[in-house]
Amino acid sequence: MRLSLRPAVLALIAASTAIALPAVAQDTGPQWSFNVAAASDYVFRGVSQTEEDPAISGGVDVTVGSFYAGTWASNVAFPGDGDTNAEIDLYGGIRPEVAGWNLDLGVVGYLYTSQPNADLGVVGYLYTSQPNGADYDYVELKAAASRAVGPATVGAAVYYSPDFFGAAEDEATYVEANAAISTADRWTISGAVGRQFVSSAFDYTTWNLGVAYQLTSNLAVDVRYHDTDEHDFGDIYGSRAVASLKATF
Repeated sequence: MRLSLRPAVLALIAASTAIALPAVAQDTGPQWSFNVAAASDYVFRGVSQTEEDPAISGGVDVTVGSFYAGTWASNVAFPGDGDTNAEIDLYGGIRPEVAGWNLDLGVVGYLYTSQPNADLGVVGYLYTSQPNGADYDYVELKAAASRAVGPATVGAAVYYSPDFFGAAEDEATYVEANAAISTADRWTISGAVGRQFVSSAFDYTTWNLGVAYQLTSNLAVDVRYHDTDEHDFGDIYGSRAVASLKATF
């Protein structure tokens, strides 16, 4: 099933770029940014994506006016799955400002790769089927808003997927409230509380709180505590502290 989803993800993001790009390209040229990071764990919505092992990630983004698009990748490892080894995200959308709020309306495609099939070359790397009908790949629609309130920034976000991660064809919605405040030069404290709703009843609440320090204009370190209210779902849902170092260019 996911083999057919991959072209659909690409087509959906390409369509969003085709709609937004002509409206802004006349005014500003593309602005590129690159990032690379190392972390003691890759935690997504409170859940370890690397079985609590370190992660290396990197990405590239392009912005033209209020339009943006990009890609990001990281190593992953899931319990009972010795084959799936990487996550590749593709995303695009617009970030307009309305009445003092910074909006982010977009689409995100999450693709997962397994051990390559040497007989198929590069295509075999991207299209190797996942173990036991795992059906990992999925798409989310995103709507987020944030605004500055004095030295702080407050925000909220909603993500919706009609066919979520995993073998079951679940609908899923994730809602989050977040905030950040710069307490001193180069220091930022931030946190978030979110709720993942899944139609197969694997709902859970997650939260995180951390502090970041800007070492240089391009390099920052972040130390963050993550937890969920469903440790019974497995060790990867447990509480953990994560340290990461990220470079942006």
